[in-house]
Amino acid sequence: MTTPTTALPTLQLADTDPADLNVDAVVIGVHSQEGTNGTAGELLLASGAESIAAAFDGKLTATLTLLGATGGAGEVTKLATMGVISAPVLVAVGLGAEPTGAAPAAETLRRAAGAAVRALAGSKTVALALPLSDDAADNGTHTLRAVSEGAALGAYRFAGYKGKPQPNRKDPVGTVAVLVPDAKEEAAKSELRRANTVTAAVARTRDWVNVPANMLRPPVFAEEIVAAASKAGLDVELLDEVALAKGGFGGILAVGMGSEARPRLVRLSYSPPETLAPTKKLALIGKGITFDTGGVSIKPAQGMWEMKSDMAGAAAVASTMVAIAELKPLLQVTAYIPIAENMLSGEAYRPGDVVSMRNGKRVEVLNTDAEGRMILGDAIARACEDEPDYLIETSTLTGGQVISLGKRIAGVMGSDELCQRAKTAGESVGEPTWPMPLPDEIRKSMESDVADILQVSAGMERAGHMLQGGVFLREFVAEGVQWVHIDVAGPSFHSGEATGYLSKGGTGVPVRTLIALVDDLAANG
Repeated sequence: MTTPTTALPTLQLADTDPADLNVDAVVIGVHSQEGTNGTAGELLLASGAESIAAAFDGKLTATLTLLGATGGAGEVTKLATMGVISAPVLVAVGLGAEPTGAAPAAETLRRAAGAAVRALAGSKTVALALPLSDDAADNGTHTLRAVSEGAALGAYRFAGYKGKPQPNRKDPVGTVAVLVPDAKEEAAKSELRRANTVTAAVARTRDWVNVPANMLRPPVFAEEIVAAASKAGLDVELLDEVALAKGGFGGILAVGMGSEARPRLVRLSYSPPETLAPTKKLALIGKGITFDTGGVSIKPAQGMWEMKSDMAGAAAVASTMVAIAELKPLLQVTAYIPIAENMLSGEAYRPGDVVSMRNGKRVEVLNTDAEGRMILGDAIARACEDEPDYLIETSTLTGGQVISLGKRIAGVMGSDELCQRAKTAGESVGEPTWPMPLPDEIRKSMESDVADILQVSAGMERAGHMLQGGVFLREFVAEGVQWVHIDVAGPSFHSGEATGYLSKGGTGVPVRTLIALVDDLAANG
């Protein structure tokens, strides 16, 4: 059974007066305003709603206030228009306090568009008359891009495997028109094309992460990646367990041979058109553990079902490569995606084992639940053989990331400059990161009596566990390669109710960060 593909709304541009649009609903923005003594002040309409306010004869803010609207960020208030404007439904979405002399922050608009479009499930056509800015420096991204991305991703709903349709479940919005000053302007059309490409990559990542682990075991996941990449025109290489053994990928084999579904390594390559000579080479690496029981060091049963998402890094990297094939950056990009299932069996690796890795280093295993770094070490070593200038790796590597930074902020470790660029890229797209150190004392605690390095610290146990992962991965990065490790254990999966443009389940993080980083490296070297 192949992964169900989620269809996102069709995105369009429109420059018609929103009061005259023949759509099922029009969305406008509203701001909150603080009154005297800290009380709530008058509701303010955001730019883009002028003609609609005029149609309501100046009574719109008072009516919305009676309905409970406060302008709080992400708040959605629906109003039947009773023929005052062409659309039968008007939706006011909160944008928070009115900004001074500029459009709202890009992430505020992204979340608002997502919340509004999700709330309008059951509508076929929706128009967004939200405030836009021509300033590309607003949080590092275009507001048009943010609104378009938020609208598409807010409508995302995993197709799932239900045998019968739910009678009260409404279909997601089918078409979203974003109101702009000139729908024929090439810059606006380019932003919309980019939004379509990026959101499709995020949705593909979410789909893969949301699939049950029994339906996406390593050979199946590898085949789906190969199919998507081949369709996009990428060069593809697939290594099975025999080729992995021949190639000396001891880390991938140690983790993956405990499962009857044998491990794989997928290599995807993109080169710019021949007329555009690439100046730099980038390696992308993503962890693809399709399910993680912990192996012999078995995990507690509570919450283990979420370990179907332990391949989120691989899903993000594969989807990013498909997007790169369409966006065509001036950068040579190659992805290395190790895929395995960490199971408990007679062939599973054990605590105390010594594993020979692709680059010849020998690792003493202390905890089979620290399996991600084992497969990533092999992939990083293989990537460095191709002599990249930059190496970006992302993974749901450690529970320590969640403990340290929570469920929304990814940890980044590696070369100082590339870590800072990753932080800037993440902030620009609403996927925040925070640089973390790689202390010398942690490396000292990972000295082995019988091998080159311990897989985890012998004396620190869970202390600094996220940092231990980064220190271990550094051992496999070739000298002179700028690198960054992005730990998305928390941000890649949302277990709560839908909010903003995030649905329950896979989030697609860090696809948009990776694409922003690729843009940065292509443009600035």
